[in-house]
Order: sequence, then structure tokens, then C-alpha cells
Amino acid sequence: MKQVLITGGSGLVGRKITALLESKGHTVAWLSRDPKRNKQLSFAWDVEKQFIDPKAIAWADAIIHLAGEGVAEKRWTAERKSAILTSRTASTALLLEAIRISPKVPKAFVSASAVGYYGFDTHDAWVDENSESGGDFLASVVKAWENSVQQIASQGLRTVLLRIGIVLDKDGGALKEMMKPPVTAPLGTGRQWMSWIHIEDLAGMFLWALENEKASGIYNAVGPNPATNASLTKVAAKFAGKPYVGIGVPAFGLKLALGEMAQMVLGGNKITSKKIQEAGFKFKYPELEGALREVYK
Repeated sequence: MKQVLITGGSGLVGRKITALLESKGHTVAWLSRDPKRNKQLSFAWDVEKQFIDPKAIAWADAIIHLAGEGVAEKRWTAERKSAILTSRTASTALLLEAIRISPKVPKAFVSASAVGYYGFDTHDAWVDENSESGGDFLASVVKAWENSVQQIASQGLRTVLLRIGIVLDKDGGALKEMMKPPVTAPLGTGRQWMSWIHIEDLAGMFLWALENEKASGIYNAVGPNPATNASLTKVAAKFAGKPYVGIGVPAFGLKLALGEMAQMVLGGNKITSKKIQEAGFKFKYPELEGALREVYK
């Protein structure tokens, strides 16, 4: 049994991880700006003020770091871009300093990252953990985020970074947005690759990284079978009970509505999960049909 401290624990993925860890006998606490509001055991922190309850780090046997502003929630103004970047780097810097001065430090640090590292569009080529980074805004954010996490590794903690793809869950994330219209359709050409992962498999990866003492470094947190935007949308529509039309939403309309953010949905990545599979992780939902059937059961 371990005591696990989670940042971003109240989010969609954080709650799923919390439930899974507790079902396996671990004790979970969140870092929160308002601990009294949570039913979950919580310690106070405030990233803007660079404050953290000094008891939090000493309490934890391991830390799971999920905190960061959502990248698709608001239009990318200069102010929003700054918030997306600093919410990740400043929160990690706060944890790093707290670890440095704590009389007792955790043994493991498992951090979220993102497949945005590889750039908005890598076309049809398979991408692995050694592939080059992209040159766009999100790629620069992920690189800065990962660099800040690597400083925690320098403190002697076993450190794992999970580059998360498109999370399949009907209650949040990209899938919820895709299924909002009364009639669903591909975005742009629909041929762009979507490297997806069922939310239960993602939570399972965090548990695996926490419990597997040989796990270290960077792993792609995606399923083994990426799908095109058109095929994913069509299968999701079938299980969600929504009409599907094969005529794609025009790229110019998406660019007009979303601005720079449109690149996220018009581009894509065909990412392999071979590394984490070879390290011993077993997927519960490796196939798209089975994953989406379970999501909408």
C-alpha cells in the first residue's frame, strides 16, 4: 500500500485514477487550492503564489502530476497561451522546490505529458518516443513541461512521463465535443490519424507506472490501434446513437471558428504504444470498436 499525492485530481482523468488507486488499496490525497471543498483527503497548494503545504511531500510515497490548464477550452489568445504554458511549468517548479527542501521525499514521480510533443501533423508515418519534436505552440509547451519534470528526476526520484493521446470517455475531452452536434461528421478530410486511448487504460497506465519499479522515462500513452478521424467518428456515432454523414466539416470553417486551435483537429499523429507494451503493460481495450462500445454501454 502506498500514499499517493495527485495534482489535478479533481479532473476527469484524476478522478478515474483516484478511484482505481483506492480500489487497489492505495491511499490518495489531492493537492488543491481549496482543500475544505473536497471530500477527498487534500493538502493546500497555490501555484500562482508558489505555496504548498510542507506536510504534503513528506506524506507522499509517490506523486502523480496531472495539473495544467486545458488546451481546448478557450480560444488561444496570447494570455491563454501563457496560462497553458505556465500552469504546467510553474506547478512542476513548485513541486521541485518542495521536494528539494522536504525531510522525506517520494520514491516515484509519474507525470502527464502529451502527444502534442510530436507536432500537430506527422501524416502517415509511425511515431515513437524517439521521434523528433514538432515546432508549433503545443510542441513547445510539452517540451518545456517535460524539461521541468526531468529536473525532478535529477533529485533521485524514479520518474515516468506519459505522453497522452486522445482520451475516450463520453463525459469529457475530445469525444464529448465530437458527439455534441445532432449529426456527426468527419473534421476536414477525415483522413488525419487519431491516436486514442480508453480512459480506463489510461488510468491503468498510471497505476502500472506507479507500481512497476522498472518503469522509467517516457512512454506513449495511446492505444495500439490508431484510427482516422472519419473512422473514429463513424464508430462513435454508431454507439452513441447519432446520425453520421461522410461529408467532412470544411477546414476553412474550423479555422474561422477555432483560429490556431483548428490545427489540433485538422492534423494528426499515428503513434505507436510498442514501448510500453514491451515493458509489460496490457491493454484492456486495444480495439476501437470494443473501446467505444464500453464507453457508450
